[in-house]
Amino acid sequence: MDFDFSSEQDQLREAVGTWVRRSYTFERRRQIEKSSGFSKEAYAELTALGLPALLLGEEDGGLGLGPVEMMVVMEELGRGIVLEPLMQAFLASWILARSRAQEAPAWRESVASGASLVALAYQEPGARYELSACTTTATPGEAGSHWSLQGQKSLVAAGDEADAFIVPATTAQGLALFWVDRNDPGVALGSYRTLDGARVAHLSLNGAKAHLITQEGDATLQATVDLGIACTCAEGVGVMEAMLAEVLEYLNVRKQFGVPLASFQALRHRVADMKTQLELARSMSYLATLKLNDAPAERHLAASRAKYQLGCAMRFVGQQGIQLHGGIGMTDECVVSHYFKRLTQLEMTFGDTAYHLGQMSAACR
Repeated sequence: MDFDFSSEQDQLREAVGTWVRRSYTFERRRQIEKSSGFSKEAYAELTALGLPALLLGEEDGGLGLGPVEMMVVMEELGRGIVLEPLMQAFLASWILARSRAQEAPAWRESVASGASLVALAYQEPGARYELSACTTTATPGEAGSHWSLQGQKSLVAAGDEADAFIVPATTAQGLALFWVDRNDPGVALGSYRTLDGARVAHLSLNGAKAHLITQEGDATLQATVDLGIACTCAEGVGVMEAMLAEVLEYLNVRKQFGVPLASFQALRHRVADMKTQLELARSMSYLATLKLNDAPAERHLAASRAKYQLGCAMRFVGQQGIQLHGGIGMTDECVVSHYFKRLTQLEMTFGDTAYHLGQMSAACR
């Protein structure tokens, strides 16, 4: 199998990587984290690069690219531990591209242009990553043109900054996905920060007006979460690469007993173990991405395998990176502490390591 990237994919990587290095510096990220955890200006810069339109077709104002290009972008954003949730645009695009709703073309164009930040609000309190544990209900309105939603959603990425939400809810026909406008009177938000400095929100729906996206909620939501896992894995690879580079620079500069720390064999072995875990994670990230268009069972199993391996690797690389820096690695001024917090957050996104180990075990029964 050929794992070489095309010249267009390399150019995309270079464009996003250049933006991260020049425009999204560690100092800028710290300012965003301390102020609000989200920057409209930074998201507008990502939009100027055309990234929210990556997965949408050209007929909707998109770039018509695919999962591999998405993976390339997420790796580069991981290196910069970018707080702005571009992944939400990918998830929304994935869902809306499969919608036959009358409003779908306008929704897709809004996402592609960056005019709307749309967040997937699928988790519920106490669900523990189970997609079938959906207590939010949807009832058709009197006119039949819209639905009314009742329920709670938690950990909605950038929920207080989102312009609209994609919400799974139970109907008489089963699980369906709905578009909910943020300004609807039935929508209430409570926002808070995650440990890596990003923002999430608790979404309360009290008779919120909603438009049906698709009645095929179970299959569409599972495919979207598998896409999110692939995004998370790719971002984790980027974060670990950046962390390993920071560790190597520190070991070559910091001296003990008059010689660089990199000259100590025990520390070199630990760095070699970090590199091994990184490459294992990279190969599984590739697997999750390349399986996105396969049969549902095979795609989901590949996603769980990748997320399990990435969870193990992110924990190991993160812990070693902190330990090899010593006490300074725990300080807010040191970038490795931010890498570690981001890796910890990613490990819990779209199912933690224990959850996906259970998914793999269930698939083998």
